[in-house]
Amino acid sequence: MSDDLREHPSKVADDRTSLTSFLDYQRATLAMKCQGLSDEQLKRKALATSGLTLLGLVRHAAEVERGWFRLVLGGEPVSALWPRVDGGAGEWRVEDADADEAFAAWRAACEGSRTVTRGIESLDARVEFKGEVISLRYVLTHMIEEYARHNGHADLLREAIDGTVGE
Repeated sequence: MSDDLREHPSKVADDRTSLTSFLDYQRATLAMKCQGLSDEQLKRKALATSGLTLLGLVRHAAEVERGWFRLVLGGEPVSALWPRVDGGAGEWRVEDADADEAFAAWRAACEGSRTVTRGIESLDARVEFKGEVISLRYVLTHMIEEYARHNGHADLLREAIDGTVGE
């Protein structure tokens, strides 16, 4: 697992640059945790009591990116890439998933999120979504938290798969 995928955020940047670069850093961390693994390894569950997999995390990240940036901030109607199965979110069902397709969808979702973000003038710009007022600042901060939490899961999954540890 190589850290060459990540660019460390500036320690003196303005708010917008800090938030967007920390989000990109977290995105790159997820990619790094998946680096060099086979499709079978990406689908491997670390615990018998959990359905969590690295590929499921990638697919979930794609759905979350599309939901917050395209749907909430962009007002664009989006449907799930992986529809619900038996009442559960489809992105977590990876048994028959195609890893290349999932990574392509995730990369496209991240680029779409960057495009939406560039099109919004201010971190304090607000939209109304389902009766709530939401700012770009909130979405960026929430997405950093979302990735950071799931990257902790990715740490544990990667260690269980091949013993690789590290930030």
